[in-house]
Amino acid sequence: SALCPQWPYCRKRCFYCSFNKYVVPAVDEAAMGACLVREARTLLRLSQVQSVTSVFFGGETPSLASPRTIAAVLEGVAGAVHLPAGTEITLEANPSSSDTQHLADFKAAGVNRLSIGVQSLNDAELRLLGREHTAAEARNTVEVARRLFPGRTSLDLIFGLPGQSQEAWTRGLEEALGLSDDHISLYQLTLERGTLLAAQVWGGALPTPTQDLLADMYQAARAVLVAAGFRHYEVSNFARKGALSTHNLSYWRAEQYIGVGPGAHGRFVPQGEGSCCREARVQTLEPDAWMQEVQSRGHGTRRRVVLSPLEQLEEVLVLGLRTDEGITHARWQHVSPHLSLEAVFGAPGEAKALQQQGWLVLDSNGLRCTWEGLAVLDSLLPDLLCQLQR
Repeated sequence: SALCPQWPYCRKRCFYCSFNKYVVPAVDEAAMGACLVREARTLLRLSQVQSVTSVFFGGETPSLASPRTIAAVLEGVAGAVHLPAGTEITLEANPSSSDTQHLADFKAAGVNRLSIGVQSLNDAELRLLGREHTAAEARNTVEVARRLFPGRTSLDLIFGLPGQSQEAWTRGLEEALGLSDDHISLYQLTLERGTLLAAQVWGGALPTPTQDLLADMYQAARAVLVAAGFRHYEVSNFARKGALSTHNLSYWRAEQYIGVGPGAHGRFVPQGEGSCCREARVQTLEPDAWMQEVQSRGHGTRRRVVLSPLEQLEEVLVLGLRTDEGITHARWQHVSPHLSLEAVFGAPGEAKALQQQGWLVLDSNGLRCTWEGLAVLDSLLPDLLCQLQR
């Protein structure tokens, strides 16, 4: 199983963010760290997994945690299950909380990959997003990270900002490309209800980018990155020199992952309770309430749902088609031993039509999108899900 410890705290709330984050005057880090360790060990025991394949410290701003806390979580995991040497251990980091010594200390604690929330290298765009760092701080952080984690430093960038032109986006991407290592994640800005940026756009204070412009930005980015030697291996992710994210691939391949911490999500089989069914789990959102639950019963699972065979196949379909490798026959058969990919999507119907239109491929390797299909996946999925449900 992959493991996903979540750190729920930030120094400020960005104008576009609707995540489960908390800005507090002071954090009881000793208590939070102890609870992360305890919940990780509890859920690993419930899952009865023998080995952890990757660890991703995410959530809000885990680079605000001390390296001691990160080390303690990793030590707790290694004491409960096998944590092989060289396992990918990623930390999400913001440029404003990642000075040289801090990053070096995270490396000493066991982190071997960084995912840096650059978002933009334009100060005006960063102010629009409500980011805490400047473009200069982002450049410096990436340069330091690349020295400490060569080949294992990923950059996050956002496009589709209000008022952003395709030319400005392409210029920013090319600048980021000159700064970047071997992994880049691109995310289209999503306006979330309850955020300041959404209120400004919907209230008319800021312009809304057109769908055509957003599509052009995405296609231009794909062309620029592929020309620079990057493989477009997932809808939003690009890697070169084999620097694909092991952890994120575990999501897209519908493997087990255990979410630890306030608001964390997980998918695993709790074999320690005698179950043989995959569950979707969500941990309690609010940190203080979550810590109380962990201290009293070992974990803060607030919601658990047993996934039906159809729901599991829907997840395999929706997540697997996000990757350029798609869904292999072996992966599908692991979840559906009696109903093959060919039986579901090879028969006349929506999937066959999408294949004929050049959006989808079904062959001896499995089911996957074409280059053109990957860019419009969300519009293909409703028809495919209907065919699967039938």
